[in-house]
Amino acid sequence: MKPDPILEELWRVKDDLGREAGYDIDCIFAELRAAELQHPGPLIHSVEELRRYVGEQESRRDAASALALKEESPPGVRKAECE
Repeated sequence: MKPDPILEELWRVKDDLGREAGYDIDCIFAELRAAELQHPGPLIHSVEELRRYVGEQESRRDAASALALKEESPPGVRKAECE
């Protein structure tokens, strides 16, 4: 079976983190929580959350572009006055 470079990288990072924390699970999680604070933004825990997040972003983008396409003159202003 061909080795997967992504998995090998993931295992290497896991081993490095464990070694740096002295293989103390409490220390590992404390370091992870500190790292989360340095990178604000959504924290995705599952594929379902990722799909929901991507869907929301696409909906926002579509809504914004739809508003730009449906621009109309303000009420009570004739088109000739706007030009």
